[in-house]
Amino acid sequence: MKTILLIEDDSALRENTAELLELSGFKVFTAPNGKIGIEKAKNESPNIIICDIMMPEIDGYGVLEAVTSEEKTKHIPFIFLSAKTEHKEIRKGMDLGADDYLTKPFDEEELLSAVESRLAKASILAMRKNSKEDQAEDDENLQNLNQLKNFFCDEGQVVNYKKGETIFRKGDHSNSMFLILEGVVKTHTMDANAKELITGLYKADDFLGFTSFDDNIPYSETATAVENTEVVGVSKKYVKDILKKSQDVSLELVNLLTDNLSEIKQQLLKMAYSSVRKKTAATILQFVDIMNKKPSAPLRISRNDLATTAGIATESLIRTLSDFKKNGIIEIEGRDIHIIDLESLREIE
Repeated sequence: MKTILLIEDDSALRENTAELLELSGFKVFTAPNGKIGIEKAKNESPNIIICDIMMPEIDGYGVLEAVTSEEKTKHIPFIFLSAKTEHKEIRKGMDLGADDYLTKPFDEEELLSAVESRLAKASILAMRKNSKEDQAEDDENLQNLNQLKNFFCDEGQVVNYKKGETIFRKGDHSNSMFLILEGVVKTHTMDANAKELITGLYKADDFLGFTSFDDNIPYSETATAVENTEVVGVSKKYVKDILKKSQDVSLELVNLLTDNLSEIKQQLLKMAYSSVRKKTAATILQFVDIMNKKPSAPLRISRNDLATTAGIATESLIRTLSDFKKNGIIEIEGRDIHIIDLESLREIE
């Protein structure tokens, strides 16, 4: 019989959840706070731990750090259970190495699905560990970027951000790296005059947040969702382990990051030497491409984002858009931009 350690300070929720799990065929140990929970984890060696975050004595983050620091308990799957839904809380749990995250209130199916899937995964990993053949295959497993992306999807924590929400801020410790599943993200920073400068635009299937693999290096820019966005995050230490094992993946990633740097250099050159009209036209086309829009579809993007990406003043951008409209190149309806003459937009100098 599989055993579960449930650490929850709310007595009613603890008892109800324990009963639900017992009726589903699990043996359940319970603890009313983090301190007792750590002791029971050491003494009982459960197959999985479900733990609240906000608790007396020691909170859930402290419990996770304690059990992962012990050789005997570090491989036990760990699920956070909390009423907190803020992205920063989810991110913190991911960075510390939690396997899953359930928010209250939850239903029976959701809880059991999380428990069963994590137990199944733990069993598979245990079998692989005991098999030399499987272990050798596991050491060389990821061989290209597509497999690395699959790893992100399979092992990472999915987080959704609404338009305008921050994914990470400049100065935050870069503990996680991300793969964009859906949406568009801009990275940006401030220049010496406190003017925002967009340093990159990223779409679905792009990696995000790659910095030095030194865990203490902070992000050098801020990442914000341009539209509703879904990303999956993986701890930097796991990515580092993969790159150590696979030279092919490392080389592909280096090539990808080199291409990204070349694109950024080209963008900076355009910002420095192109005319305002050329910068505006090129930036509109860039957003159309990144947001995967058909030229005939309306482009809804803030004037500030257009201006900061192009590297021009917002007032100059607005005047240029008005000029494009007068010349029949675009139409403007509120915040929407409709491209009327695509070829003329591409040919603007």
